Amino acid sequence: MNETKLDQLVSILREAPDEVFIQPHNVPDPDAISSSLGLYYLLKLRGLEKTKIVYDQEIEKANSLKMLELFEVPMIRAADAHTLGTEDWAVLVDAQKGNANITDLPTDEVAVIDHHEYRGNQGYRFEDVRPNVGSCSAIITEYYFENHITPPQDIATALLYGIFMDTDNLTRGASSLDIDMFYRLYSLANINKIVDLKGNDISKKDLNLYADAFKTVEIYDELGFLRLVSANDSLLGTAGDIVISVSGVNIAVAYAIRDTGIKLSARSTCPQVKASELIRSIVEDVGVGGGHDHMAGGFIPQDKVSDSRLIDTFIKHRAISFYEQAVL
Repeated sequence: MNETKLDQLVSILREAPDEVFIQPHNVPDPDAISSSLGLYYLLKLRGLEKTKIVYDQEIEKANSLKMLELFEVPMIRAADAHTLGTEDWAVLVDAQKGNANITDLPTDEVAVIDHHEYRGNQGYRFEDVRPNVGSCSAIITEYYFENHITPPQDIATALLYGIFMDTDNLTRGASSLDIDMFYRLYSLANINKIVDLKGNDISKKDLNLYADAFKTVEIYDELGFLRLVSANDSLLGTAGDIVISVSGVNIAVAYAIRDTGIKLSARSTCPQVKASELIRSIVEDVGVGGGHDHMAGGFIPQDKVSDSRLIDTFIKHRAISFYEQAVL
């Protein structure tokens, strides 16, 4: 029998000198949470008992917090992981080394499982990076089925919700793997919990932020802009999703002003405009960015923001210039 990817990963992790940490990106969204939980269960099933899930920043999104409660996800903040150190190994999930949205913890990152644009060889001993897949949850789900493991109901429900959210109900960047895994999970999941999660997309605090942000919306042709104040990554992406649902808007650029710099999120359903390329054009020479054809993110550090240049004008000018070159 051929060795599966899970077999390969477990074989490597058995050599870990101490604990194994699963690390998603800093502010885990539903896809990152479900992927981490799904992998955690598999590693425990294969006898890797010294395994934990760790993340670096506060989770604020209502549905993400609801997931932690519903599925009793054993995730801890890096600051509270007192045993975390250089002798520990990490598996990066839904993120890669060098991304702006993941902290370089003192662990040795020996493995990566991700669906974002491949950032090249970073010294991992195991890589499973599939940019053509719409969700990391679909990749983890495949690990179950190709190893003839039936996920327990809560795991199946979490993974189903992860696929649902990252592909916007299979309408955004969904691959054949996402679709296949979604329908294989559906009969195993608790749909009532999915409904419960869908009823927790936005908190009252989020609503106030959105109310202020939507007053800033500007539309240029099929390109929409929205500015938020100090919003976290999940809120930023969700705001962009709402803007792109406006009739006639096929590309959305949402950005948040933070003390550390400018965080950007892009969405695109326009065939000529890839979200990843749009973001890279905005942050060129001043920041970092990347992602998928349909969704992407970027960051401009505060020291790269000129006092003599209005950031709103800067972002809109670069985005419009890219859009016009792409569609005209």
